[in-house]
Amino acid sequence: MDLENQKRIKDLAETHGNENVVVVLGGAEAEASGLAAETVTAGDPTFAGPLAGVQLGLSVYHITEEALKETFDADVYEEQVGMMEMVLPVEEIAAEMSQFRG
Repeated sequence: MDLENQKRIKDLAETHGNENVVVVLGGAEAEASGLAAETVTAGDPTFAGPLAGVQLGLSVYHITEEALKETFDADVYEEQVGMMEMVLPVEEIAAEMSQFRG
């Protein structure tokens, strides 16, 4: 996750409260999505950005996860994400993301 996005997320959490911020990821690789999820929950593991050492504990999901997918209008989801979902390692991404929820 780039430094600018880290700052945006940190600012949103400070403004609205951690319990009111949900991060939705859309990365194509499970490992990259996991790294981004770790950043917004436990802090930047590279210790390079605004979230270095900052444990926000935010709720984080990947756009292809069933729990999140079910909240969208099915036609809109299919139009916006359907093609991407067909080529992504959806199960691998879901397994990676589940590590960041209790």
